[in-house]
Amino acid sequence: MSDFRQLKMQVQRQLKRDLDRANSYFNKTFFPPAVNYNVRGVKAGVAYLERNEVRFNPVLLQENGLKFISQVVPHELAHILVYQHFGRVRSHGKEWKMMMETVFGVPAEIYHCFDTQNVQQQFTYQCSCQTHQLSIRRHNAVMRDKRSYICRLCKTPLHFVE
Repeated sequence: MSDFRQLKMQVQRQLKRDLDRANSYFNKTFFPPAVNYNVRGVKAGVAYLERNEVRFNPVLLQENGLKFISQVVPHELAHILVYQHFGRVRSHGKEWKMMMETVFGVPAEIYHCFDTQNVQQQFTYQCSCQTHQLSIRRHNAVMRDKRSYICRLCKTPLHFVE
């Protein structure tokens, strides 16, 4: 069995454990979310509330294993369950924090601290005085929207270096 397949099974076990805790705590049955592994870039996970779906970054999952599973999986599930129970509230507000700390028994950390070097796409741009590294989001904005960025030092436009 592949390592990734094993990690996905561990993600499912963590989701089930946390879902069982929430069902017991609130004395109700929450709808388990669909799970996908198609998050790219530096985000570890994303919760789609209306779709009842959580998505995880497969590269960060494989690189961080159990730490990812114990932090990111409850984090995203908490968003889903808070939405199911309380409706639309502040993303990392008191309801989410309570779900994380009281129901799941894990720290309510908003950001992960994983090394993102292998998932960070950078694009090289040049101005009159130096080279700049732009994120994929800014690069796509330049390409698609014809947005431009200006160097803070020399005040000249940045140009993509192919």
